Amino acid sequence: MYNILQQDPEMWHLFTCKEEYDASFRDGYDRFPHYMSNNRQVFEPRASQYLFERGYHPEYPEGQPFAVCLTHDIDVVYQSYPKKGFDLLLALAYGNRAGLMQGVRNLRSPKYPLCNFEEVIALEEEYDATSTFFFLALQDGDQDHSYQVEDLACEIGTIADYGWEVGLHGGHQAYADLQKLKDEKARMERVLGRPVAGYRNHFLRFRVPETWELLDQAGFLYDTTFGYADCVGFRNGMCYPFRPYHGRKHQEIGIVEIPLTVMDCTLDSYMRLGSMQSWDIVRHLIDTVERCHGVITLLWHNTYLTGDRMKFYEKILRYCREKGAWMTGGDGIMKLLNP
Repeated sequence: MYNILQQDPEMWHLFTCKEEYDASFRDGYDRFPHYMSNNRQVFEPRASQYLFERGYHPEYPEGQPFAVCLTHDIDVVYQSYPKKGFDLLLALAYGNRAGLMQGVRNLRSPKYPLCNFEEVIALEEEYDATSTFFFLALQDGDQDHSYQVEDLACEIGTIADYGWEVGLHGGHQAYADLQKLKDEKARMERVLGRPVAGYRNHFLRFRVPETWELLDQAGFLYDTTFGYADCVGFRNGMCYPFRPYHGRKHQEIGIVEIPLTVMDCTLDSYMRLGSMQSWDIVRHLIDTVERCHGVITLLWHNTYLTGDRMKFYEKILRYCREKGAWMTGGDGIMKLLNP
């Protein structure tokens, strides 16, 4: 892969993220945003297309034409009692019987409905798909601490028993702090009862190439943080998993990156797209990845897997199944396509 890309300086600079090494501006979360990038063709995986045209053709199980890496970040699982009470009163005011029954169930469970992992698994099973769930393992006082991962041991065990993967969703500071990475990984592994292979950082906080180096040192096998928060698409022109290349040390970094293509909230919160516009762009990205036998990585939070947003996710699954895609979690991609 490296030898092919190095033949074209433009492709090599795109792949290695040369522009990010000395970037003087980063956003409030220390992220390099797309609006500061020179990559104005972000909806086209130009580096992967270049590789494909020169004979790099990944293969998938049973000859499937491309792959979909399905992932879920679990930021929140508890719903406050005032919010539950408001929903119940709203259902009562509108005479919504189904809403009333749902509201009563919500009051009885501190985690319902955001602890919807089995519903997500059941939906994905209908489409012969699996996925990866990334859980936070934060301490009291950490930014955005909203649950103790130990309290979800039963749910996490159920996910693993079904055969779905559980990974670590690193906290706000972990992307730049080796000890935090190690501590959060160890805590997650104690709950899971097995090693954790996959990683994604909270808020997609990431630094090229430092975060890749730290993740490798912490013992992760793959990362899937690498994507823009403010725009969907292909950050370094890649829709293939790859081992990052350190542009200053001129050497490979020993971790697999499964680049992130689409985050749910990027579409509506950052890009401010409606449902029809969102579908058009997601469909374009799927079709584009299919043409070069690549991998499209999707991030759908559990908070986006209810109501109409769940229907949107199912629409994606249906479209990809109709195209014959292999739909799996990060562990499946890593094991098959480990460069």
